[in-house]
Amino acid sequence: MPKVKGKTRRQKYGYNVNRKRLNRNARRKAAPRIECSHIRHAWDHTKSVRQNLAEMGLAMDPNKAVPLRKRKVKGMEVDVEERPKDLVRKPYVVNDLEAEASLPEKKGNTLSRDLIEYVHYMVENHGEDYKAMARDEKNYYQDTPKQIRNKINVYKRFYPTEWQSFVDSLQNKKMEVD
Repeated sequence: MPKVKGKTRRQKYGYNVNRKRLNRNARRKAAPRIECSHIRHAWDHTKSVRQNLAEMGLAMDPNKAVPLRKRKVKGMEVDVEERPKDLVRKPYVVNDLEAEASLPEKKGNTLSRDLIEYVHYMVENHGEDYKAMARDEKNYYQDTPKQIRNKINVYKRFYPTEWQSFVDSLQNKKMEVD
């Protein structure tokens, strides 16, 4: 339902609103999201980035955290000043990050189901004869013998236990036939 003409009030300036706090809160909300959950939960929005990272035991600038050693200059020794270590108030962040980094990496790359079936079919029917595999009618992509051999080697490398069980099952089938 439309509004009656002339009944809307114009916006008045809010003199009692603290603009500095309003802008600061808007900037904080617009800040990028911290992806690492350990750092995000320990983050204090009232402090600067450098202060937050120092409390967690992390470095803002790796070049300043691990300074280069000064070399001797023509027989004179140069003193390297030692900076006092910052107090680490949140050591659990570094411990969590180290524990997460020490976990074994998940194997993310896998082969497609089609390629696995292709390799199984070729090895079942042709064994080690790559030239016969190249002439097979199921060789849709017209792979050369070397390309087929490389695909089989990739399968062996990705799934060594499955490959061994597959070869053993082929041996059992040959024994039954003979």
